[in-house]
Amino acid sequence: MQENKQRIAIDMDDVMADASGRFVEWIAERHGVTIGREELCTELLNKAGIPYEKIREWLWEEGFFRHMQPLPDSKEVMKELVKKYEVFIVSAAIEFPQSLREKVEWLAEHFPFIDWRYIVLCGHKYIIQADYLIDDHEKNLISFTGKPIVFTAPHNIHLKGFERVNNWAEIGNKFL
Repeated sequence: MQENKQRIAIDMDDVMADASGRFVEWIAERHGVTIGREELCTELLNKAGIPYEKIREWLWEEGFFRHMQPLPDSKEVMKELVKKYEVFIVSAAIEFPQSLREKVEWLAEHFPFIDWRYIVLCGHKYIIQADYLIDDHEKNLISFTGKPIVFTAPHNIHLKGFERVNNWAEIGNKFL
């Protein structure tokens, strides 16, 4: 740990990278259906005739992770966070082996100021030791031993019991 700096672990998909936006984009391209991010839930997708199980298969397709867009303000806030904190990018990427290269390339393109030594691609995040974890999935937050913070995404809007941030401006206000 860097001397006197608190450590923040930050997830990638639907925290830094717009995974939900990528699903919306592919649904439009592949199914000709225009939906909003808030409609990315199993029930609404099934009503639109798009089985959730089918779109989940896209997570194993080449290019899915590589071409996500960074979430608004993420680059600017992240540049400031790395000056003040020891920041690790932590992604449970092993589940999708093709994503490993894509995620590293994505970070190099959009966040070139993050040193490779601060990128952790793992299977489960329970091993992560940090003061804070910013993540969109309950499964990662409940096993975290530091302060868990849920980042709002369509799949977690009903999740209770965690401090919540809705966007990168709120992260900046909290940590900077």
